Amino acid sequence: MPEAIIDTTDLRKRFGTLEALQGLTLQVQAGSICGFLGRNGAGKTTTLKILLGMMRPTSGEARVFGRRADDSTASVEIRRDVAFVGEDKPLFDYMTVGDMVRFTAAFYPRWRHDLERHYLGMFGLSPAVKVKMLSRGMRTGLAVLLALCRDARLLILDEPTSGLDPAMSEQVLQALVHHMASEATTVFFSSHHIAEVEQIADRVVIINRGRVTVAGALDELREQYRRIQFVFDDDAPVAPVFHAKGVERVSRDGRVLTVLASEGADGIVEEARTLRPVSIDVVPVSLKEIFLEASSVEG
Repeated sequence: MPEAIIDTTDLRKRFGTLEALQGLTLQVQAGSICGFLGRNGAGKTTTLKILLGMMRPTSGEARVFGRRADDSTASVEIRRDVAFVGEDKPLFDYMTVGDMVRFTAAFYPRWRHDLERHYLGMFGLSPAVKVKMLSRGMRTGLAVLLALCRDARLLILDEPTSGLDPAMSEQVLQALVHHMASEATTVFFSSHHIAEVEQIADRVVIINRGRVTVAGALDELREQYRRIQFVFDDDAPVAPVFHAKGVERVSRDGRVLTVLASEGADGIVEEARTLRPVSIDVVPVSLKEIFLEASSVEG
């Protein structure tokens, strides 16, 4: 197992009576692209701010590169090795693109001028154009360029494609995949776009009400989760009790009984045969369905 670049244990954050994080424990392994999913208010942005040292947890521990994120000295060291792109993507409108690049590069001794040239071309950015004249998509491209050229070991992105058209979103996603593959960088990104997560992520963390509800390799989650439908001659049994592992939800609609399983579909099928269904259908579950189920868990 690769080392955990991000490692949080029982992380809690309270704002008055609101507990934004309620014991968040997660790991992000080196060399992965990890999608961070959750509904609005689930605690994603709070988590990212704690990892970046912009906010201190109420209790628990967050480590990045093995360093405590709430330690003032360690936090500075963490930010040297982390590139962050937030949803608001603040830039200096009075500068040109070239000025913005040179200004940012001056703070990073390992600045990659080869990548700078590559991403200027990829995003169609002219160094002579004022930042205030850039479209929303080009502003995002510039913000991503400024992050990718720092030679950071970890990229943290908060809704990087928010508000972009499909073509620009695709460019940003492909830039992240190419960079991760060629530079061995770890990527941790939050998104509301499940299709984007499915497109580029190899691992997924889903949180709800400040807790992790699902975490794992995307391929493994797709393999483990199944929807099992049992059809009966007459009305389906009312609220049958399953003892097999992995039963997440049971629903009934006329003659059909549906079980959402996170593991052990074969065991659930064998147990259900005692109910004498006339047919059984086991089908894969999409990440969207997993997300909707994991985000509906009561806190």
